[in-house]
Amino acid sequence: MGVAVITRSIAAENLFTDPVKLTGFFNISLSGTWSATVTVQRSFDQGNTWFDVESFTVNTEQYGLEPEFGVYYRVGVKTGNFTSGTVVTRLSR
Repeated sequence: MGVAVITRSIAAENLFTDPVKLTGFFNISLSGTWSATVTVQRSFDQGNTWFDVESFTVNTEQYGLEPEFGVYYRVGVKTGNFTSGTVVTRLSR
């Protein structure tokens, strides 16, 4: 399985990383100076429908585990959940 890294600096609401297909253990990194609720989402239908997995309001380094194949993930700020600053997001495997 190859390495996948998706990053995005987010400074507004309704912005997400590009979707990335993740299986097994993966990393979630949030950094920067920001005030927002950042949501990790996953999709079982190639990005047509997104489900919230977890939300964060502070910088964090986390890891996840996806046992299924073909599941897409993204990280971002939903509408109404951004106040200020820039959050640097990173999903990687």
